[in-house]
Amino acid sequence: MARRAKPSLAALEERIGYKFNTSGIVDLALTHVSALKPGKSRSETYQRMEFLGDRVLGLAISEMLFRTFPKATEGEMSRRLSDLVRLETCAAVAEEWSLNEWLRLGAAEASTGGARKTAILGDVCEALIGAVFLDGGYEQARALVEKGWQTRLQQPKRPLRDPKTALQEWAQARAKPPPVYREIERAGPAHQPEFTISVEVEGHVPIEARGASKRVGEQAAARAFMMREHIKET
Repeated sequence: MARRAKPSLAALEERIGYKFNTSGIVDLALTHVSALKPGKSRSETYQRMEFLGDRVLGLAISEMLFRTFPKATEGEMSRRLSDLVRLETCAAVAEEWSLNEWLRLGAAEASTGGARKTAILGDVCEALIGAVFLDGGYEQARALVEKGWQTRLQQPKRPLRDPKTALQEWAQARAKPPPVYREIERAGPAHQPEFTISVEVEGHVPIEARGASKRVGEQAAARAFMMREHIKET
């Protein structure tokens, strides 16, 4: 069976509302490390661009929050920011833009559903933002972020307090030391690790959870602890 051709670059540009000027920059932003041929450098994947896009996204969202919520405290804006730039949110935006249709994956990664994995979709979303920043500057990148995040900015889907913050405040209110997080295990390949993290609160049995990064694992562990102890995040 012949492999279905990927949609054109023009179709992607129409989807995101931006036309690229630099040849090859989009291919780089959409190339996963699994697609590399032997002898090629990781710099020929989206990893570096994802690093840049992550910072551009954070700045753009921070600016949007500052302007949209003029009376919000630093703490509230920080909690909103944390929710809006998390991996799962970026992956949801990538799904809305159907970026999986343009992803370049190795055969093994593609066969295991790589085009639908949250970690990959989140990274490629940030890489695309980085590509727009490099190609057209900050204002164009900010416009792209607004396109994907404006509704989410106004209607957060999660409590404004992340689980780690909520758990720490819960412990502090009961005169307990801050929760202690420990990395129990790191598994999987270097480009897609999975961390097992435990959290311990004085007087309670530790609990473990997994995540695609230490931060995600810690949040998952905190949430698991709160669910077990019937603690509300809000």
